[in-house]
Amino acid sequence: MKRLHLAIGVKNITDSIQDYSKRFDCEPVVVIKNEYALFRTESLNVSIRKVDGDKLGLRHLGWEDEHYDGFNEETDCNGFMWEYFRKEDQIKEILDVWPDALNSNPYLKKATL
Repeated sequence: MKRLHLAIGVKNITDSIQDYSKRFDCEPVVVIKNEYALFRTESLNVSIRKVDGDKLGLRHLGWEDEHYDGFNEETDCNGFMWEYFRKEDQIKEILDVWPDALNSNPYLKKATL
């Protein structure tokens, strides 16, 4: 199953989690307090990350698909970065940035077993 990936820079994680939980009709599967959240639906993979004001908005696009081999990226003809990855690759990336998240997040624990 292919999921469209959107990576969005936000100014407030807590407010954004509340807003996007309503928009996507689901709670995030990963939350790193005041830093990051990941939503996964049948068709979407959306990450939100706290950024400085001048970096708000779309950070990059991509596709999550189990058929990809590793984590790849490319820039399209409009200058947008696209990432191509498997779920496991995204989990590894999250844990590389926030290694302690494994201890406090059931989704990450289950996914790494």
